[in-house]
Amino acid sequence: MVLPIVLSVLAASSNALGTVLQRRAALTVPPSTSLRVGLIMDLLRRPAWLVGISAVTASAILQAMALVTGSLAVVQPVFVLELPLALLIGGAVFRVHRSRKAWWAVACIAGGLATFLFSLAPSGGRHEVPGLWWLPALLVVGGTATALVIAGVRRPLGVGRAALLAAGAALGNTLAAALMKSSMAVLDDRGIDAFLWSWQTYGFAVIGGASLWLLGAAMQAGPIIASQPALTLTDAVSGVVLGITLYGEEPRTGIWTVPALTGFALLAYGIVALSRTRCLANCLPLGEEDHAPVSSADREPAVIAQRQSATRPPHYRTEHPPL
Repeated sequence: MVLPIVLSVLAASSNALGTVLQRRAALTVPPSTSLRVGLIMDLLRRPAWLVGISAVTASAILQAMALVTGSLAVVQPVFVLELPLALLIGGAVFRVHRSRKAWWAVACIAGGLATFLFSLAPSGGRHEVPGLWWLPALLVVGGTATALVIAGVRRPLGVGRAALLAAGAALGNTLAAALMKSSMAVLDDRGIDAFLWSWQTYGFAVIGGASLWLLGAAMQAGPIIASQPALTLTDAVSGVVLGITLYGEEPRTGIWTVPALTGFALLAYGIVALSRTRCLANCLPLGEEDHAPVSSADREPAVIAQRQSATRPPHYRTEHPPL
């Protein structure tokens, strides 16, 4: 389990960097109550978004390497580390003070994840999934994600919309990872020609792109306390479920179920607690002022920085007090 975990941590770190930069870029475009395709075109004009996309691409390559060497039920849960890593990277980049409460939440996430993975210790499983087995997986996971997105777009901008869209994006991420694992197995066993002819290769590219679009919409829709827990927890749970049901990976059961559930509860607590800290909100900011109508002049980064500084309480403009 060591190599896939190391690769997964590196992938999560790269993804966290991409998230910080994409969130910054997302603040420079006007929010919308609809999932407009033009959102991606607006974001592509932002250098921060392009660098963020490069980091996400590097993360996808590292994730593919992790999936080749390890199980889906191990690799996907490690991506919950993206949240505390986003805090660390965002804090360093934007010079945000990290409180004791934030560090405690990070410790809970790391300890809970380690306990969860050590207790489950999934092993075995198949490298490739028979073609017909993909049909129920695509119908169930894809249908659930579609239902979450439909429910999300029917809600106004805010907590509910952000959480639903983020959960839909997480299911898309997990399904894309499952398809990526299968296509990488094809590449490893049968070479590049079979890889390029495999429908899973194009499936994970399309679903992964759609999930990235949904994540951008979720980031615009509401605060980090809504989108990030929904994204990370859904990703972890669905990764374990698909690993067991689709790839036949076998976790430890019996007495090991108790520490596994304890670890997951500690992990969930840490994610929610970290999402509620002001220091994370400042690393990936989204406040009520960001939902106001934005003119083309107001979308300039310098103007946005000035507007955010003016609308925050005085203690946000200097060193943040411990929480």
